[in-house]
Amino acid sequence: MVSPATGVRDGGVERPTVVRVPDEDYSSLAPVLAEHAACPPDDPRRAVLRDRLVVAYLPVARNIARRFARRGEPTEDLEQVATVGLMHAVDRFDPGRERDFLSYAVPTIMGEVRRYFRDSAWSVRTPRSVKDRYLAVGGATSALSQRLGRAPTVPEIAEHLGLSREEVAEAVSAHGSYHPASLDETLGEGDDSSLVNVLGTVDPEFDLVEVRSIVHGLVASLPQRERTMLALRFVHEQTQAEIASVLCISQMHVSRLLSRTLAQLRTQVEAQRRADDDEGPLLAV
Repeated sequence: MVSPATGVRDGGVERPTVVRVPDEDYSSLAPVLAEHAACPPDDPRRAVLRDRLVVAYLPVARNIARRFARRGEPTEDLEQVATVGLMHAVDRFDPGRERDFLSYAVPTIMGEVRRYFRDSAWSVRTPRSVKDRYLAVGGATSALSQRLGRAPTVPEIAEHLGLSREEVAEAVSAHGSYHPASLDETLGEGDDSSLVNVLGTVDPEFDLVEVRSIVHGLVASLPQRERTMLALRFVHEQTQAEIASVLCISQMHVSRLLSRTLAQLRTQVEAQRRADDDEGPLLAV
């Protein structure tokens, strides 16, 4: 059986596509569709009839899902999405308005699968306009490749779609958002040629993030003189003699204040970290 459906977008224009569905005879389901549509929403029979129709037309949904199987998504996921589209079609079908259920169901199912690719299959959050252009560029590339006998250039794709070259280039670069490269991907020969090694290593300063957050709050609660002293010593890297000159106190007094303040901060940090998880690096100054 062949059923017409709305096709993919090519150059911003929807063109009809022929979708082949299994050769089962679905004519016997017409009375079931009519009975389902006539049932009130709260009628228990409606759910039973709905399940019967979904199971009967399930080969159609699976057939449509397989048409999209080469786009990198698991077939099982695509079949689930197509089945959701089939359920929507069964719920919304009106025998009094629609000529044939398959003519209504196939575009509905395909639309659900396309929405999945547009909204859910992208690994990185991407603006919808860029997603739409990405899909349009893919369709235009296939069409132009058949027409030209070679891969089209960016200007040719831009002219075909009525877009600027920058918009086409942005859409092409969006492929990295749809299928990002794995950190384990090998870029060359050797054990150290994986992408994760090229990008770098874990910053050892990450281990001190929690401590710094705690210290920030504790320092903010210190008196103004102690805060100024710590800033002069550890931010501006001044000597104790220079700090003593700024604060108008003796160098020995500065030494005692620094030792007392650092000891107080260390004790408070250790106590707070033990209260949180009782493990992790201690403050080192």
